Amino acid sequence: MNKIKSLAFAGLSVGVGVLAFAGTAQAGKTLDGVKQRNQLICGVNPGLAGFGAADSQGKWTGLDVDVCRAVATAVLSDPEKVKYVPLNAQQRFTALQSGEIDILSRNTTFTLTRDASLGLTATSPIYYDGQGFLAPKKLKAKSAKQLKNAAVCVQSGTTTEKNLNDYFKAAKVPVKPVVFEALDAAKKAFFSGRCQVFTADASALASIRNEAPKPDELEILPELISKEPLGPMVRRGDDEWTAVVKWVIYALLEAEEYGVDSANVDQMKTADNPNVQRILGGGNEDSGKLLGLDKDWAARTIKAVGNYGEIFDRNVGAKSQLKLPRGLNNLWNKGGIQYGMPIR
Repeated sequence: MNKIKSLAFAGLSVGVGVLAFAGTAQAGKTLDGVKQRNQLICGVNPGLAGFGAADSQGKWTGLDVDVCRAVATAVLSDPEKVKYVPLNAQQRFTALQSGEIDILSRNTTFTLTRDASLGLTATSPIYYDGQGFLAPKKLKAKSAKQLKNAAVCVQSGTTTEKNLNDYFKAAKVPVKPVVFEALDAAKKAFFSGRCQVFTADASALASIRNEAPKPDELEILPELISKEPLGPMVRRGDDEWTAVVKWVIYALLEAEEYGVDSANVDQMKTADNPNVQRILGGGNEDSGKLLGLDKDWAARTIKAVGNYGEIFDRNVGAKSQLKLPRGLNNLWNKGGIQYGMPIR
């Protein structure tokens, strides 16, 4: 009997310990650093309209940029407390590994090799994409398999380069890759006619076409040859920081699903829906303490940058120059596969 009581007491102690731990967040090294510095350092694309680019006044905009602004708002209460570090494809992972940046938000594909060998962790996809081909209409190509012996511009240090070689090898269609380290150099070569075709993620191709001297003379071929789930990455080993970045993204998706946007967020704090209350920290709800944040982290973020749909529309969707369709990036209950994990 004493042994049974002892085991029961031990189990109760463990249970209480687990519950106590669950009620408080451990401060991760990166989160602490961001708070002490009072600034988020974010690695971004040096110039891909719709995802990451600076204007002549140095103002950064784009889908990836808005992720940085959202994280800064959740942690530091200000979307402008971000230092943007422009990185090319070769620099991006080293910059994150070395601690030069806190988060890499630079149209980066999640792959097994990157997840398992770089000491980095994928958070959550913010754009589901696929690799395609941009070609002059006068080429009259209706399929990538009609590009025999074509010179194809491609950026090195990307999944795009490997996909290009794999696809045409399997299709037994010879092409001539013309490889560039810098995206700008690749674009200039394509616009000047050095390459007949440009390959990249379809979203990037829309951006590149928009920059062309005569965009109406270019078309994106219909098929995609790969899966490219794009999203932010962080350093492995700091679970607390990984959780913060993931749940900021999930909050933006959940907000769109429940009809919470930048204009109505204050009114929605008093909504009867318990899911909305949990997202916005209404009533006695406080999800922030589990993340090392305050209770208004999500409400403040949505008010500053909008929900996922608002961010998508102004950067790459209907209200942008790219006008990309939502497609797979629609919410799961609207025909897409974007799915915010439940905040509860």
